[in-house]
Amino acid sequence: MKILHTADWHLGKLVQSVYMTADQRHILNQFIEHVDIEKPDAIIIAGDLYDRSIPPTEAIQLLDDTLQKIVIERGIPVLAIAGNHDSASRIDFATSLMTQSGLYMVGKWTPDSEPVCLQDDEGEVYFWLIPFMDPSEVRYVLNDDSIRTHQQAMEAIMASITPKMKADARHVFVGHAFVTKGGVEEEKDSEGERPLAIGGSECIDAALFDAFDYAAFGHLHGAHFVGKETIRYAGSPLKYSISEEHHKKGYLVVELSTEQATITKKELQPLRDMRRIKAYMADILTSEPSDDYVFVTLLDEQPILSPMEKIRGIYKNAMHVERQTIVHVNDKQQTTSRRQMDDVALFKAFYAEMLPGDIPDDTLSLFNELLAEQLQNEREGGNYECNR
Repeated sequence: MKILHTADWHLGKLVQSVYMTADQRHILNQFIEHVDIEKPDAIIIAGDLYDRSIPPTEAIQLLDDTLQKIVIERGIPVLAIAGNHDSASRIDFATSLMTQSGLYMVGKWTPDSEPVCLQDDEGEVYFWLIPFMDPSEVRYVLNDDSIRTHQQAMEAIMASITPKMKADARHVFVGHAFVTKGGVEEEKDSEGERPLAIGGSECIDAALFDAFDYAAFGHLHGAHFVGKETIRYAGSPLKYSISEEHHKKGYLVVELSTEQATITKKELQPLRDMRRIKAYMADILTSEPSDDYVFVTLLDEQPILSPMEKIRGIYKNAMHVERQTIVHVNDKQQTTSRRQMDDVALFKAFYAEMLPGDIPDDTLSLFNELLAEQLQNEREGGNYECNR
């Protein structure tokens, strides 16, 4: 069976206040051209179809148009799950009607959830669609108060799934999570990925998925495998952060036989590249004009009046301009940017500037609690209100 594995479309994405819809439409049209060449038996979208729980109308229309072309016009089944950016209830809406057309979208998982079974000449292939779920959601669904971490939540889900797996069939896991070798804490490869947990581990041990012939994941924006070749992230189809500057974006082609899985990466060409420029203003103003999204670090020591206005005379889609900052760490010079900090690091830096001494543990715990509450509220599509 030939499967295309993609993820993290983030439709409706804003980068530096710029909507990426035109770029997303370009890349998805190109993806459909590849679909016509590859002629897959199924397509996996491993979460984060949208960038936020209540997406703009243009994003909803783009997803509808894309799925219409794939599922209805070409008759190719699509298997999609909700990611941590999606609203689970919106992804789950009208799923029983859509499955009749070959569109399988899962926003919520329960112990009664059944896999999607597709067939080829070699037999049955079962797709286990497990959307992103916070440990608290799994704890509630399974009525198990011992579930506190993402690792424990996935272990409980696996304990529910594995007894149902037919020994003589192929099995594909579709998930949206932070999977690492041994469950060891690792840094994400993109600053554009929202944290799954605040104040605790969000990592899951890749060994949990060894029983599957292929495990298709979303959440991390760089394509790579974890531990073994058959546990894979497809990565996002576009660069959504300057930290992804060196990523090669595309999708994965999975040839799944009864004997093995062969995986090939195919690249997609963006409408505009996203890249970093470090230069003096005089050199920038003599450069060739470009439509690329650029993040500019000026090397000039003296202040420059209206730098963005000048830069956009050459790079009309310039997204950010900053001056190189020199800091001293252990008597060594380092360049840094606040864009590279996560929410907790930014809060610590702000606190250090405003007040003397280290941040109290109870203050940091309260911040983590409020941040986790906000992220959960955003995913559920509500408006966050602080009642404290």
